[in-house]
Amino acid sequence: MKTSYSDLINQTFYFPQEEFTLNKDNLHFHGIDLMKLVEEYGTPLKFTYLPKISKNIRQAKLWFRNSMEKLDYDANYYYCYCTKSSHFKFVLDEALKNNIHIETSSAFDINIVENLIEEGKINKNTFVVCNGFKRDAYIENIARLINNGHKNTIPVIDNYEELDLLQEKIKSKIKIGIRIAAEEEPKFEFYTSRLGIGYKNIVPFYRKQIQENKKVELKMLHFFINTGIRDTAYYWNELLKCMKVYIALKKECPTLDSLNIGGGFPIKNSLAFDYDYQYMIEEILNQIKIACDEAEVDVPNIFTEFGSFTVGESGGAVYEVLYQKQQNDRENWNMIDSSFITTLPDTWAINKRFVMLAVNRWNDTYERVLLGGLTCDSDDYYNSEQHMNAVYLPKYNKEKPLYIGFFNTGAYQETIGGFGGLHHCLIPQPKHILIDRDKNGILATEVFSEQQSADQVLNILGYNKK
Repeated sequence: MKTSYSDLINQTFYFPQEEFTLNKDNLHFHGIDLMKLVEEYGTPLKFTYLPKISKNIRQAKLWFRNSMEKLDYDANYYYCYCTKSSHFKFVLDEALKNNIHIETSSAFDINIVENLIEEGKINKNTFVVCNGFKRDAYIENIARLINNGHKNTIPVIDNYEELDLLQEKIKSKIKIGIRIAAEEEPKFEFYTSRLGIGYKNIVPFYRKQIQENKKVELKMLHFFINTGIRDTAYYWNELLKCMKVYIALKKECPTLDSLNIGGGFPIKNSLAFDYDYQYMIEEILNQIKIACDEAEVDVPNIFTEFGSFTVGESGGAVYEVLYQKQQNDRENWNMIDSSFITTLPDTWAINKRFVMLAVNRWNDTYERVLLGGLTCDSDDYYNSEQHMNAVYLPKYNKEKPLYIGFFNTGAYQETIGGFGGLHHCLIPQPKHILIDRDKNGILATEVFSEQQSADQVLNILGYNKK
């Protein structure tokens, strides 16, 4: 009878997979022996596997290149990284090795861009696409960037006042984009995105504020669906509505030459994950090309702003199961040595599920459990996987420590959780390590940040001030 955790995984999924393999009864992630990391650095532990960032960027560029060649799509493709997914320098440094561009969302993003320019990581050919709602500090920073000579900065207009605010600060002619306020799926609480300008209002806005304005050059139309790029009737319908606006604008505005389709590529959230990226890219480009050919206008350059897709699959977290609490006849709570609310806040805030696997003891029998965090909040738990309504792990045994890993956690978790700050119940921020490979493929690790200390927390709270 097959009752081991390894049997369960093999019977449920195709396993091993590209990034997940097994060595005896220990899990490897991209060839990394996770138990060796645990032995060297302890738990709780956050890690970032840097080569995965470059790999995903190169892969996306290849998919777009293949589709453009197949469709005879005569325009350029620009891969932008959406910095809000992870602002860390080690992420930007790795991503910018791949000749990409940047998308920003707030004022301090521009300070990061200026820092990268000083270091030579960004040059005059790098596009900086500025999204988000813009007021004083963000406007000032965008203006400074353009006034200092970075002409490939493209502020994307979010509302009717922004263009005037930008023109007051910027000395030269400016390139701009306009964001479409897409209509949301029917199940959403609201009907139209709060970001951008409505479909019907974009052409009148162009005629009123841009068409005769010698200081402004419209280059880009920005289109983004909150639920992401998915093969649904809703997505294709919104894309066609966007193309109608693009074509109408293009016929009146010769300088318009780019369509920004935003981000939204999904990342692997389960061992059962299945998404045909090449098909989706090819079909998006095909729909755009058909619409433009029928209207007899040139196809646009394509910009994307992939954030989670760029960095998400590079991240992971490892915890130890400290203790098991049996609360009733059916519920066994495995208590981890950290908190879901503070280290993986999306599991709590939006019920997001990541790939979760045991790190060791794969040859042991398994049981159904609930996972609990260390805070005293009843919502600090993880109780199901994306592919099933439960969590299964090797049986708890206090004589045999059990470690569990959460994978593809590299986007948003640190900034939402508040890196370096205060956390619920003052649970300390875990140690974070960076993992890279040299030109020969040899692994190298370094500590990016140590586990937060009591003194650091008390300093924030004001207790150590004299």
